[in-house]
Amino acid sequence: MNLITVLGPTAGGKTSFAANLAYTLDTEIISADSRQVYRGMDLGTGKDLEDYIVNGKQIKCHLVDILNAGEKYNVFRYQKDFFDAYKQITDQQKTPILCGGTGLYLESVVRNYQLIDVPQNPELRKNLEKYSLQELNDMLAKMKTLHNTTDTDTKKRAIRGIEIETFIRENPKVVPTYPKIESLLFGIKNPREIEREKIKIRLEERLKNGMVDEMITLMKKGVKEEDLIYYGLEYKYVTLHAVGKLSYDEMFEQLYIAICQFAKRQMTWFRRMERMGCKINWIDGQLPMNKKIDFALEIIKSQ
Repeated sequence: MNLITVLGPTAGGKTSFAANLAYTLDTEIISADSRQVYRGMDLGTGKDLEDYIVNGKQIKCHLVDILNAGEKYNVFRYQKDFFDAYKQITDQQKTPILCGGTGLYLESVVRNYQLIDVPQNPELRKNLEKYSLQELNDMLAKMKTLHNTTDTDTKKRAIRGIEIETFIRENPKVVPTYPKIESLLFGIKNPREIEREKIKIRLEERLKNGMVDEMITLMKKGVKEEDLIYYGLEYKYVTLHAVGKLSYDEMFEQLYIAICQFAKRQMTWFRRMERMGCKINWIDGQLPMNKKIDFALEIIKSQ
């Protein structure tokens, strides 16, 4: 084991648990959240910075506030940034704690994805367009082992797959070599009705603390309305309210429903990870913090 991972749906209490575990183990956290990388996007992303203070100690969390709002970020860049932070922590002889709810980012690390930034090849794409989906799948199957159907369920995906494999063959030295991750995974979850109540309370608190003003401030700083909407959830609905396209009540109701649906999708992703071989040790979110930590420590000691 060279990594501890804490995951779970939004508003479930994973950040607080990860911070308390980091305090107990004297280590640091690496965030796995696709929106908390942005500066100035605090309330809308639920950074919950106060959760990183445990018994008066500030727990260091990497990959938060590393980009300006409006910049684009992806899993390839995330994986590189993760391993930069990972090295900083392991160089101190500490085991990092990865914490977040962005399934793709989590999976790219714990399942050791070898990702590269493959540019588009317009000429290749044009040549491949004339082939049927089945023909494209046959081509791709000769280039790599197809583990699932999601890579080849549309012509666009199949063509991109061939584009990637072609690039790798022509540029073998561009594939990064990262340390192999062997992670112990913990998940925090709550009963559905409690999860929904936590989401509602958290949303009310964020709005009370100035989430609408946060969107207005970002737009005044030059972040485009469409860029904020692109970030989804809070940024989509609160921005639509801030510019007068939704009333406060419409915004609240639609956003609450969207966050609940998002939490459900997160759990679906985590169950998929389990089916693909990731063992997640689930912890009842209603347990007192000391009980959660004791449970985790027992499993950690058994490794």
